[in-house]
Parts: sequence; C-alpha cells; structure tokens
Amino acid sequence: MKRIYMDHSATTPVAPEVLAAMLPYFGEKFGNASSLHRSGREAKEALEDSREKVAALLGARAEEIIFTSGGTESDNLALKGIARKNQKHGKHIITTQIEHPAILETCRALEKDGFEVTYLPVTGDGLVELSTLEASIRPDTILISVMHANNEVGTIQPLEEIGRLAAERDIYLHSDAVQSVGKIPVNVDDLGVDLLSLSAHKLYGPKGVGALYIRKGTKLESIIQGGGHERRLRSGTENISGIVGLARATELAERDMPREAERLAGLRDRLAEQVLCKVKDAWINGTMKKRLPGNLNFGFKYVEGESLLLFLDSKGICVSTGSACSSHKLEPSHVLMSLGLKAEECHGSLRITLGMSNTMEEIEYVAESIVEAVERFRGISALGR
Repeated sequence: MKRIYMDHSATTPVAPEVLAAMLPYFGEKFGNASSLHRSGREAKEALEDSREKVAALLGARAEEIIFTSGGTESDNLALKGIARKNQKHGKHIITTQIEHPAILETCRALEKDGFEVTYLPVTGDGLVELSTLEASIRPDTILISVMHANNEVGTIQPLEEIGRLAAERDIYLHSDAVQSVGKIPVNVDDLGVDLLSLSAHKLYGPKGVGALYIRKGTKLESIIQGGGHERRLRSGTENISGIVGLARATELAERDMPREAERLAGLRDRLAEQVLCKVKDAWINGTMKKRLPGNLNFGFKYVEGESLLLFLDSKGICVSTGSACSSHKLEPSHVLMSLGLKAEECHGSLRITLGMSNTMEEIEYVAESIVEAVERFRGISALGR
C-alpha cells in the first residue's frame, strides 16, 4: 500500500539535499567547533556559514542567530531568558490561549516563580484582536509572545501590527514561528519581533536542531550553564551536522517557497471544496483568509476524529487530529476550545497538513476516503442518524 503523508505540521521528511549536506559531518568532518586545530576550524567554519544562511532567510544578521535543540528549547530560552533578565522592570507577560505547549507550559513555570501571565483569547477565526492585546498591557509588562502561525488551525496572526504596538510601548516581542518559517515569508524587521523561534524538522531538516533569533541589544539570561557556547547563551557542543542540515533546509525553502506556497494553497482549497460539498455538518476550523497554504482543520459533527484518523491510516493516509505533541491526551484541543467550539465538536476534528510530496491525485483519493469514513461512522452512530 502506498503511503500518503499529510501530517507535515507534525514533522517533515529530511530533504535529499539536506541529508547530502549533513553526511560529511558524521564522518570525515567530525570536529568540535571549539577546537583550535584544523578539524575544529573546519567545524567552526561550517557553523558560522550555517549561521549566515539561517539569518538570510529571516532577514537577520548572523550574530543574531543562536542554535538550539529545536523549537521547544528556543521558546524556553526566549521566555525564561527575558523574564529572568528583565524582572526588575516588571513581571508581567502576555501570550495567547492558542500557543503551543512549549509556550504555555513555560509560562506556567514562570507563574510559579512569581511572574504574572495574561492569556489572550482569540476570535472564532483564531485571531488575536489588537484592541484586546492593547488593553492587556500594563506598566510592568516586559514581554509579549504571540505565535506567527498556529500549529493546529494554521491561522496567521497580525504580527506586524503587534510588533508596532510592542515597539511603541517598549516591550519585547517574541514569536514562535516554528510553523511559518519555510512556508511563508518571515522577515524579522517586517514583523517587528525581538525574538523568534524556529525548528529544522518542520522545513525538511533534521530533528533535534533549531534556532532562536535574538535582535541585537535584546537582554536575556542563559538557561543552560556550561562552556559558554553560542554567545554564552546556549552552552553545549554544537550539533554541527544538524546545524548544517538546518542551513541547507533554509536555502531550499528560500528557493522554493513562492512556487510551493501557491501549489499547496491550490491543493488545500481543492481538498476543502471536495469534502465540504459532499459532507453535511462539516466545516473548516479557523479563517481561510489568513492561513498557512498547506493547512486544513476539518470539523465533523456526529463522528470522532480518532476514528477517522484510524480509518484513513488503514488506507495508507497519514493525518492527525491536532498537535502531535498532545496526541496522547484525551482532553479536547485547547486551540479549538479557544475558538469557541464545544468539546464534542473538538473531538470531531481532523488536521491535514500538506507538503512537497503531495499531488492532486492524492488530494482526490484523500477526499473520497474522508467522505467514505464520515458516512461509515455516522451510519453506526446514534447521533448521526
């Protein structure tokens, strides 16, 4: 059975060009970038060259890029680093109710340390309202953290406007851009962010490596102590092979993004049309106007998303019901609940996220399979009769 992978928000396959770039650093180029001999200098050169490439995708300077183990570590460093370094100016943080657990759990940890956090609601379309954000700002607010694009419903937040507001109030702005980098243009100056998190495995790079953009002049404290690597902000021997892979992935993203974004949006819209015109009591969660090109989050009445997922899996189709980081939990999605859905409606969700390998032929097959699955499970459900 051919496997059709449509869960690219969970992870992406490593692109062949990325793997080819990484392989030498598992073998003959295995040096430690902190060593002074030839092998070390070779690794150091690869490290700094990669920093330049990652910075280029973001419109940043190389010295503003810190390499980490991924999006979760980048989020932790951004929030804890800013909070601890700037707490003498205030202990209030603003974020949203639909953030990734890497942000929400970090905020809860900071609350235990005496910080106050405001969790902003979103509209039924999944967007932050600027008026609500502005009303939440206090004299002791030191940080705003708003994700660029949501991992479940793909909605893209108005970061440019939020950035202008934060700058006017002299408040640091961080964004978890793990889902947007490589899929849509992300320029740190246009967005007005002071810190921005990204992860390699979301853009056809390897797992276990990411980066944090830190605007020059931003003051934060390290959360990992050690040998003082990465401008003394992230100690630990650098993962050169992974960093090289991330850098190559950003090059490919910059090259392919315009064409690929248009293609994926076309596939996405076709899938939405095919399903919604054939299935009653079905809808799309989140706005379609400000959305990642490859993201769809369906809602279906009278059917469980997990049942749909398993049926599709039996037909070789890989999708999800929400965030991969929360797939083991039985609670309804906090993102969908924040959009105003009832618990039973949340459980009827199906997230489909498209990528480079997907074709129109696959879209037609998946649409037919979804329709078949919904009809089958509604037929055996008392609610669906």
